[in-house]
Amino acid sequence: MSSEAPTLTIDRDNVSLGEAVFRALCQALENGVYRSGDRLREDEVAQKLSVSRTPVREAFGKLVAKGWVQPAGGRGLIVRSLDQSEILELYAMREILEGAAARLAAQYAAPAEIAALRDIHARFANGMNDAAELARLNRLMHGAIQRAARNRYLDAALADMHVAIALLGTTTFAAEGRPTSAAAEHGELIEAIAARDPDRAESIARAHIREALRTRLGMRLTG
Repeated sequence: MSSEAPTLTIDRDNVSLGEAVFRALCQALENGVYRSGDRLREDEVAQKLSVSRTPVREAFGKLVAKGWVQPAGGRGLIVRSLDQSEILELYAMREILEGAAARLAAQYAAPAEIAALRDIHARFANGMNDAAELARLNRLMHGAIQRAARNRYLDAALADMHVAIALLGTTTFAAEGRPTSAAAEHGELIEAIAARDPDRAESIARAHIREALRTRLGMRLTG
């Protein structure tokens, strides 16, 4: 578990306690609080969230069903890592979903949302030497596009995908040259959204994800 990652917190608003714990753990996985190989124990999670072990057990069952963790021989759960075939499947679906989000954002994004995207992009361009900060800003960027798409079903699909992506570990922004190329891709994507050009926005978004996959596979080959 990362000592520098955000703490584990729970939001009990309008959901069952088990669902609230599940959402808290999903957010923790996405934020890097738990990483591949880390162990999750019922008693520790219950203590951190100030809940009983029953909702934690329910949440653990949902995490196992999602395929993000696996039983650790009676000693809690272990956060999984993804093999190459899973990575290829993940990015194939990510390309489709991120492309759809960009297309819809080009149709529905409000001027204030486009301005916010440009602000995130400017901050990204100024943080080229900090891979972790670039990864955080990248999540903000894609999250803003997702919200601008105005589609609850797309939201649900992308929420699961973001957790799975977090299981990949080291960000692709740690690869030489990727921050610069990603910044250029982001800039083109934002301008396509601002121009209300759904076809171009989708095309750029899909190419952006293909380039991210190429970088990811290259990182795996070089260790």
